[in-house]
Amino acid sequence: MSDDGRRPPEDPPVAPVGSEGTGTAPGAGIMALSLPYQVVAAVALAAVGVFACVHLAMVFLHVAPSNTLTKRHGEAVSDWIYPEFEQNWKLFAPNPLQANISVEVRAELAGADGGRRTTGWIDLTAQDIAAIRHNPMPSHAQQNQLRRAVDFYLNTHTDDNRPNGSRGAFAEQYIRRIAMFRLETLRGPEGRTLGPDVRRIQLRTVSRTVPAARWSTEKTRTTPSYRDLPWWTVTRADRPADAVTSRTEAGR
Repeated sequence: MSDDGRRPPEDPPVAPVGSEGTGTAPGAGIMALSLPYQVVAAVALAAVGVFACVHLAMVFLHVAPSNTLTKRHGEAVSDWIYPEFEQNWKLFAPNPLQANISVEVRAELAGADGGRRTTGWIDLTAQDIAAIRHNPMPSHAQQNQLRRAVDFYLNTHTDDNRPNGSRGAFAEQYIRRIAMFRLETLRGPEGRTLGPDVRRIQLRTVSRTVPAARWSTEKTRTTPSYRDLPWWTVTRADRPADAVTSRTEAGR
């Protein structure tokens, strides 16, 4: 009883757990769904689990030392890893990248009068950077194709551009076709595309050391260094349309 003689109101009865009102509803989680949705959810969870297990196994085999499985299924592991899940240490020790490397190309064109003229240097890397900037989902080709092609060429050739192994010719053909694919879409001063008139091409790499921070006392050489690759005669297989045709005919 209160001081004024009135009985205080009683607390409302607590609803039992699992009944309507407060508490946890029965069959929470997947079990609260209807049977068809339960099946869909179970299949989706199983698919995600299988993918995660396969991915972890592939990454483990990729970074693990050579063994029986990698020798027998190395191609399948590489197909899974490259290019989306590539593992390398170029961003970290022991040799982090300290230079910006761009790739440029120039072409020798055949004129209507039978003469030849050479274009200026065209920065292919700048094209990729322009396509990537402000693009939330740039393609792997824009990010990696040109860089990987140049790395492939430099690793399979000596400093005087001689092949140092059996993959040298393939590396040369690969980077030549990439350059021709880019030139095929460019237009000259007359408004015509450059591709049909190209007879020879030359590529070069331009390395520019990343300057030291303003607060650093480190001295860096910021002048660019160049490596010119040889002039290459363009073949029919190097041209995009002919390359597609030759692959189609080879598959018949």
